[in-house]
Amino acid sequence: MSLEWNGQTYSFEEIDARAHRVASVLHQRGLRPGDRLCVQLPNSIEMLDVYLACGKLGVIFVPINVLYRDREVSHILADAEPKWFVTLRELPELAGDAPPIALPQLTDDAPAALIYTSGTTGTPKGAILTRGNIAVNARNLIDAWRITASDRLLLALPLFHVHALGNGIGCWLESRCHMRLLERFEHQTAAAQFLDFKPTLFFGVPTMYVRLLETPPEIAREIGRRMRLFVSGSAPLPAQTLEDFRALFGHTILERYGMSETLMITSSPYDGERRPGSVGLPLPGVSVMLDEAGEVHVKGRNVFAGYWRSEEKTHAAFDNEGWFKTGDIATCSPDGYYTLCGRKSDLIISGGFNIYPREIEEFLMEQPEIAEAAVVGEPDPLRGEVPVAYIVRRGNVNADTLAERCRSQLASFKIPRRFVFIEKLPRNALGKVQKHLLSSDS
Repeated sequence: MSLEWNGQTYSFEEIDARAHRVASVLHQRGLRPGDRLCVQLPNSIEMLDVYLACGKLGVIFVPINVLYRDREVSHILADAEPKWFVTLRELPELAGDAPPIALPQLTDDAPAALIYTSGTTGTPKGAILTRGNIAVNARNLIDAWRITASDRLLLALPLFHVHALGNGIGCWLESRCHMRLLERFEHQTAAAQFLDFKPTLFFGVPTMYVRLLETPPEIAREIGRRMRLFVSGSAPLPAQTLEDFRALFGHTILERYGMSETLMITSSPYDGERRPGSVGLPLPGVSVMLDEAGEVHVKGRNVFAGYWRSEEKTHAAFDNEGWFKTGDIATCSPDGYYTLCGRKSDLIISGGFNIYPREIEEFLMEQPEIAEAAVVGEPDPLRGEVPVAYIVRRGNVNADTLAERCRSQLASFKIPRRFVFIEKLPRNALGKVQKHLLSSDS
């Protein structure tokens, strides 16, 4: 057994044969090593077929977010210049028999995927991930998280993102564990999927874990008894969510930290303390340091080869000694645990004081009436910027009450000047809050 998809089970041999057939089709269409193939498909076995076929041919796989519309897709197509663009309409062309082909010899330095960043501060940039980047990341995670062929992985993350592609698919292929692939995470049926498949391993994002907190206690305990490891990433996991999940499921979620440009950088330990709010320790072979401003800099075989066709952006992303500048601000404890404070671009400077929104957000999330919180800077004629909190309520609470609670626990300059109550926070497909979309008009 290897893969479950849509009620059918496929062996590794069957998966390999499918990928080889698709590679033959791509070869017949003229795709060669270094050519780009753009793909905009929902999670499916066909999406896997194309990804694995590209790997066999040395064709650069360019996944596109299924939520992107014409303007966003057009930018990627113009930048990547693919030989072919595969959507649901093109799938019939990948079916049928194809003649066997000779596969090229490929090195670890060969580009494998072109991952376009979410572009929250401008147009998306294409990060070039090599075969070596992807392989070393998978080996690191298998060792760090003790993944073996006997594991059962439930994967509901979108395959157009490195969380699913680099971590989920990478670990599945490297460990040869058994995986059930879902088209998407649906909170209404999530518990039933867990009970039916009986996974030992689950990779999720914080919004999934918040939804799983709605699971009835007796079902949560049953799921927890069979599980070995829950992993969270792609967005900060609120400390309160970690504590609530541990109480309900009997498992402490393992949080890790990575980026499209670096794959995984740090991980909470499998054995050892998983500290609420911390993303743990650097993975083997990954060097991490903080500059004077607290920005995370990274070196290692996990770091990407640069931005596609942009020497200027690539040069700007690295310092003079070759360290990749992540743009994330963090602190490091004396025993080496890293805690992310937020994006460098999210830093609020108010009257000369540095304010890291995540500290305020964590406090707000501790309040029982608050489901979600995001803090952003708003221009102020006197102080330059002031913090403003956007709140999704789960209970009855008003701005005056929240301000009073903040005054009792936070320095005066950190207290949000306004509390804006909204129905939901804007998020991308992986659940990361899109703060640039928050404004006083939300």
